[in-house]
Amino acid sequence: MQALLWPIVSWLLREVVVRFVAVAVVFELLVILVPKAIAIVSPWAGTGGLTSAFAGLPAGVWWGLDMLAVGYGIPLVISAYVARFLIRRIPLIG
Repeated sequence: MQALLWPIVSWLLREVVVRFVAVAVVFELLVILVPKAIAIVSPWAGTGGLTSAFAGLPAGVWWGLDMLAVGYGIPLVISAYVARFLIRRIPLIG
């Protein structure tokens, strides 16, 4: 019976637990590093140009942007690009 269970247990340890720990470590690194990176970059990334660009949009365009949930999607895409950038900078993973 032990000879039957040992390959299953070793597979679980190798494949599932080790990968879970690796993904959890990467996730925790991103949770810690992304806000710090945003805090470092935010003084140089001015929002004046974006504010004036969005102020010139007509009401119909705003309606379309609201229907497409652009206000939710743009920050999501930007944070995904930042996360991808940081993951690629980790020596063992990227």
